[in-house]
Amino acid sequence: MMIGIIGGTFDPIHFGHLRPALEIAEQFELDEVRFIPSANPPHRWKPIASAEHRLNMVKLAVNDFPLFAVDDREYHRQGSSYTVDTLQSITDEKVADATPQLLMMLGLDAFQSFTEWHDWKKILELTHIVVSTRPGYALAKIQEWMQGRVVNSVSELKQKQAGCIFFCEVTQLDISATCIRKQLLSGNSSRFLMPKKVVDYILEHDLYNTANKQ
Repeated sequence: MMIGIIGGTFDPIHFGHLRPALEIAEQFELDEVRFIPSANPPHRWKPIASAEHRLNMVKLAVNDFPLFAVDDREYHRQGSSYTVDTLQSITDEKVADATPQLLMMLGLDAFQSFTEWHDWKKILELTHIVVSTRPGYALAKIQEWMQGRVVNSVSELKQKQAGCIFFCEVTQLDISATCIRKQLLSGNSSRFLMPKKVVDYILEHDLYNTANKQ
């Protein structure tokens, strides 16, 4: 069983998260993609929306698509939301007495700071990494720590339990949570940037307005 993992603050979740996840899931024939909202991200500023609101928005975004699921373990865990702890806990939950293969999805920007993550070497023992890139774009230079890990085919990656890096060209939409929040602060519509249920939730709970700005 191969499970896709996509984590983030999702402040808010949008089509720029969802579309690449779908394309990678199809290319790797994943059994499931788990969206894991980070409750207390250690590497970033404090999210504007609460962990509860962000979790609810992710649920609304993926609930109608059977391949996608929400994993709320970081919401219920105390302390900083370290990726290595999350991956370890998923690995420990064996499926049919077998350890699932994990495929962590990262954008190119996030991947370039990967070696600054907490216990990043342990992460590579627990999961493969698929890096989303735009057509025609790739990492400028393969760094020394990547040597022997970069693979060029899905079949080659699947032969190993973890530790491979695959650069995957996907349809990358020029959408960011930061731009969405700016749109909302300016009083502009955020329709067609996110699923309608997420837009409606934001409006219902008056998220990302001037009073919430931090």
